[in-house]
Amino acid sequence: MKIAVGMSGGVDSSVAAAILKDRGHEVIGLSMALWNDTYACTGVKKNTCFGPNEKEDIQEARRICDSLGIPMYVFDCSSEYGKTVIEYFKSEYRSARTPNPCIVCNQKIKFDALLKTAESSGLQFDAFATGHYANVEHDPAAGRLILKKARDSKKDQSYFLYRLSQPQLSKVMFPLGELTKEKVRRIARSKGIAVSEKEESQDFYGGDYRELLGVREEAGDIVLTGGKVVGRHRGLWNYTPGQRKGLGIAFPEPLYVISLDAEHNAVIVGTKSEISVSSFMVNDLNWIAVEKPASSFTAMVKLRSTHKEIESLVEMSGESEAKVTLKSRNEPIAPGQSAVFYDGDSVIGGGIIDRTL
Repeated sequence: MKIAVGMSGGVDSSVAAAILKDRGHEVIGLSMALWNDTYACTGVKKNTCFGPNEKEDIQEARRICDSLGIPMYVFDCSSEYGKTVIEYFKSEYRSARTPNPCIVCNQKIKFDALLKTAESSGLQFDAFATGHYANVEHDPAAGRLILKKARDSKKDQSYFLYRLSQPQLSKVMFPLGELTKEKVRRIARSKGIAVSEKEESQDFYGGDYRELLGVREEAGDIVLTGGKVVGRHRGLWNYTPGQRKGLGIAFPEPLYVISLDAEHNAVIVGTKSEISVSSFMVNDLNWIAVEKPASSFTAMVKLRSTHKEIESLVEMSGESEAKVTLKSRNEPIAPGQSAVFYDGDSVIGGGIIDRTL
């Protein structure tokens, strides 16, 4: 089988390519160029998904492909990335919502635009593999491909992949799905892969978010739920619901960001008892395990990639929206983030958190 592997210059994609080659497949490397010099990036951090250090990562990926004896191709996806991911990122932040650009990038760039660009150039391959920690299985009873968690729960990335469609899943392979990160690094060391100890990408962007958003410092009030002004903020894009650190307010109790008021340029804060809710609405839904869900069902819901799942009741409200009620505890909810529904280790589907109730 001829398999294209998305190469990032990191240890995970490198080991994924090495594993597939060892299994006897014909492997080629694909890298996507996302950065262009129209962006001004200062105070650059390394090991980010988007930034001017991309050239170094692509060069690293090429050296790895050379060491593995596989060809590598680089495709410019910067225009589509700008229109799709960066504009989404700007729009959400300017609307006082909390975006998740990695989820959008996976759905629309890495597993879509990159492959279409490669195929339109004349490249042909049977499957596309990445270094994500997840699994895909076929459910004969449902007649569908199911996205499942990785064996290593600490590294599972199914949350970031829940928007993939059935056609996308049909071409995907995740060679690391049954491995731990420690095992992946051991494989890299045993094969002499130079990036065996390279740090993982931790952030979306390598500079100051204001550079992408095209905004200036726009200070405003930090306000208690009762309306009392208790401080000043440095711009709504610096805050997210649930945030505790960095508020710079002296108060008898710890304060948390409850919501962002874009109309009045205000950060609304309150105590722990005020911040958490039990119900919220989710829209822009994508279903994986089912073509169409039941009118209501129970699922374990993950609200952030690093959060523990919470048992919840999901009630459909029409075709494209659902009400989610957390059963065991209240949580701070950030509109713009994703809620992903699980049945055991299988992803049922998920959507974008729209508003709290």
